[in-house]
Amino acid sequence: MIPVLYSFRRCPYAMRARLAVAASEQQVELREILLRDKAPEFLVTSPSATVPCLKDGDTVIDESLDVMKWALGRSDPEGWLDMPAEGHALIEEADGPFKQALDRTKYDTRYPDLEPEEQRAKAHSFLHKLDGQLTQQCLFGETPKLADMAILPFVRQFAFIDKARFDAEDWPNLSRWLEAFLVSDRFQSIMSKYAKWETGDTPIYFPE
Repeated sequence: MIPVLYSFRRCPYAMRARLAVAASEQQVELREILLRDKAPEFLVTSPSATVPCLKDGDTVIDESLDVMKWALGRSDPEGWLDMPAEGHALIEEADGPFKQALDRTKYDTRYPDLEPEEQRAKAHSFLHKLDGQLTQQCLFGETPKLADMAILPFVRQFAFIDKARFDAEDWPNLSRWLEAFLVSDRFQSIMSKYAKWETGDTPIYFPE
């Protein structure tokens, strides 16, 4: 039975799962979830009720990074897993302190006791670190690794909080890296629009 991937187009966690699935060339049935009106089957499947969620037989994988590793563990033709330990440390930092600062900048009204500019400064600290790491085309050489594709969707999310301000910052390597990602065939291939999945719909297979 083909694995099922519950996803949501604009979610950065779901984006990175789709990026890895596309790179692995392991086909799944893609089910687009509407976060404000979640399908009952999805709620039964996902312990956290969040995307992405992969169901492979009796196995359910409910964390985006684990979905990436599942896909690449099956097939990794581009060598994304061939990455130094520093890459895993960068992902942890992106998923922890950076994502926290990102959310508290983007959704500042949810955190009235916090100063948005202080949160932005924390995010900027990590982004400048990435800029310093990007002495080549990607974080660890000339081709993307797991860290690049795990982190880029969140850098994209931060950039579009205020794209003009992001573009004006002094991080040329970071800006180049993000722009190359945004115009890439791989990114375009994972951003197709799909209708909300309903029980009984004709399956949509991804990658096509």
